[in-house]
Amino acid sequence: MPRGDGRLNHDLDPQDKGPQDACGVFGIYAPQEEVSKLTYFGLYALQHRGQESAGIATSNGDKILVYKDMGLVSQVFDEAALGALTGHIAVGHARYSTTGASVWANAQPTLGPTKHGTVALGHNGNLTNTHRLLELVEERLGAARAKEMREGGVTDTSILTALLGWDHYDSVTETALELLPHVDGAFCLAFMDEDTLYAARDPQGVRPLVLGKVPSGGWVVASETAALDIVGATFEREVEPGEFLTINADGVHSQHFAKAEPKGCVFEYVYLARPDTHINGKSLQAARVEMGRQLAREHPVEADMVMPTPESGTPAAVGYAQGSGIPFGQGLVKNAYVGRTFIQPSQTLRKLGVRLKLNPLREQIEGKRLVVVDDSIVRGNTQRAVVAMLRESGAAEVHLRISSPPIQWPCFYGIDFPTREELIGVTMSVEEIREHLGADSLGYISVEGMIAATEQAEERLCTACFTGEYPIEPPVDAKHLLLNQPVEASS
Repeated sequence: MPRGDGRLNHDLDPQDKGPQDACGVFGIYAPQEEVSKLTYFGLYALQHRGQESAGIATSNGDKILVYKDMGLVSQVFDEAALGALTGHIAVGHARYSTTGASVWANAQPTLGPTKHGTVALGHNGNLTNTHRLLELVEERLGAARAKEMREGGVTDTSILTALLGWDHYDSVTETALELLPHVDGAFCLAFMDEDTLYAARDPQGVRPLVLGKVPSGGWVVASETAALDIVGATFEREVEPGEFLTINADGVHSQHFAKAEPKGCVFEYVYLARPDTHINGKSLQAARVEMGRQLAREHPVEADMVMPTPESGTPAAVGYAQGSGIPFGQGLVKNAYVGRTFIQPSQTLRKLGVRLKLNPLREQIEGKRLVVVDDSIVRGNTQRAVVAMLRESGAAEVHLRISSPPIQWPCFYGIDFPTREELIGVTMSVEEIREHLGADSLGYISVEGMIAATEQAEERLCTACFTGEYPIEPPVDAKHLLLNQPVEASS
């Protein structure tokens, strides 16, 4: 999977679709700043959360302008485009589609009319009650509008944008506070009208959202603290689950539309968020290193070198080396200029598999017993190719260690895993997976060990993709995805 921070291991095999990210949102209210450029750099820091499309909306207090297109942030925007986006408020979005097709019409921010102007909205997450929300569209905006949305390949974001335009109340704030208790699922929202920036986070706080302050006195909301760092904003606090913020000339105002019931996504700690991000006060780099140490305790092995699958496996590999006393080394070199491509490799190149993006350091590998650390296994195609490559390069033994438990259940909250039938952790036991991958041994971290590494209370985390315990009711039309039972895991 292409990652904006360079972590490309799940896209090493074009046929091996890994866990696709949630989206990234960024919002800023800063009268003294070039908000379009700050938003551009904020989205650049969040590129790993979505690579399909990018967009920025700005307001000068009188009108909203929006520019969005398919592609990476650096491909969508140039100096001319950013220069035309004037104003003191901005909302930006980097999209990966979990609902709706990957087409320009679904790029965000989405625009919609309100009683007194326009709203531009960016959404990170995935809603679970879109059928009910479409009923609200019919009740509040009319049957014709609801029919149009149903027939037009509606996204959950476009439904929210439409409902924010309900003219029953005199302000966007009143409309949002009435609407949000009706919304189920995972959502972090950054949206704006002509004079105010708004932010909201679902009562479970599944996806991260933070508030920061720029030196000139303006305010920023973003999916990750790394986006605050890149624009020079200081971290103030996390947006609380169930909290709604309004940010304008009067400052930051907070209201709660629901009681907080925290269930942060544990996969953010394992893989999704950048390693230089903090969630709930915890450095994700430190959490991932500790997952590696825990792996060494749970699955020790005699070996000569610990190496990562670049680059998302690196922190855990460092931790495994620290915990085991086995030297850390780099056994694979990644092509730094491999990006997103729509060109299918020729049959000759396809046979080479991961060699398009990784190449072995034979002198580091030959004759050695290797521990290869990765963050997760989805279908297993990439890991199988890596094991074969290492053996061809003369590795004496290859031991795989994975810093998350087997993925066995679909996510309904913003991560686009393959179907259960495609998840290798569902269709095979651990021993069968080891044999399929061609490894000498295979060890996954335990759920308990993973949670301990996050330093978060178990009851405050969502572990549904590993345990099948869903904190929010899955969509009614998706419950068939839960029917087949996982293979009994054994180590």
